[in-house]
Amino acid sequence: MPLSSITSPLVRPTEHGLYCAAGDFFIDPWRKVDRAVVTHAHSDHARPGMEAYLCANSGAGVLRERVGESAAIEGLAFGETRKMGGVTVSLHPAGHLLGSAQVRLEHKGEVWVITGDYKRDADTSCEAFQPVPCHTIITESTFGLPVYRWPTSAQVFQQINDWWRENQREGRTSVLYAYALGKAQRVLCGLDPSIGPIGVHGAVDRMLPHYRAAGRPIPPTVRAVRDTKERLRGAGLIVAPGSARNTPWLRQFAPHSQAFASGWMAVRGGRRRMALDRGFVLSDHVDWNGILQTVEDCGAERVGVTHGYAGPLMRWLREEKGLEAYEVPTRFVGEPAEESGDSAEEE
Repeated sequence: MPLSSITSPLVRPTEHGLYCAAGDFFIDPWRKVDRAVVTHAHSDHARPGMEAYLCANSGAGVLRERVGESAAIEGLAFGETRKMGGVTVSLHPAGHLLGSAQVRLEHKGEVWVITGDYKRDADTSCEAFQPVPCHTIITESTFGLPVYRWPTSAQVFQQINDWWRENQREGRTSVLYAYALGKAQRVLCGLDPSIGPIGVHGAVDRMLPHYRAAGRPIPPTVRAVRDTKERLRGAGLIVAPGSARNTPWLRQFAPHSQAFASGWMAVRGGRRRMALDRGFVLSDHVDWNGILQTVEDCGAERVGVTHGYAGPLMRWLREEKGLEAYEVPTRFVGEPAEESGDSAEEE
């Protein structure tokens, strides 16, 4: 069902991004607009140059890191309402990273929810996802195929810590690639600091004060640079963005074992294509079962699908659940198989 067949949609795609005409604002716009409601601070959702930003209180710090110190950013507590034109807006935890939010819109008795990126797995690094009842939900589908079903976080962190111990016994530095904002902090919260020193790349390090200020259980870390390499080499685990692979920065910690933490590691061949020693299935996006559970929990009659595998998910919702489902166009596809947005230049 195309969006054009929906009578008076509260939110519709435009060349600038999702637009709510009744409130005259955009949600996660990718071009400059006057008013942007931002679900979270990843670059495919939060672009610099907007006249004004509205985000969750706990996400304001990391958003400012991404869009600039001079940006006009206003924070809103989770569950607090704000009137924007004729629309009542509130933000609710999405579980993707610190301060990530679902956007709830209410207008003339009609309720829409735009999830942004979200996950339902337990994660001490950020606020837990909360289903929000609505008539229409727009959900991501980055991993919207039945093959994507996540193991528990506890299982994955056990694998990571065991890998670290094994490398340490062999005198290798453990280098674990993870997205610098969100995934890296989740990984840090799951590490066992009794094993050895934990190092972080500079792109990860600059986000940590915001997480620590929010009371998230980030263990002690050192910045992985020339002055700390002797402490880390052969004994430590270093968390870095994927863009640090094959750089002079990395070579100073050799010999090392390299691994990536990503949902894409669930598919055979992902690790091999990236020439990694290990791949850990850990995603900050919802899996197939989680998407279906979310649609059921919110009680939506209509589902907009965006990012990733929209087609298969829409067909399943229509044929198996009898729901109205349509695709919401986007310029982005969700979580990339390899991060390239953070500079890897370090000492």
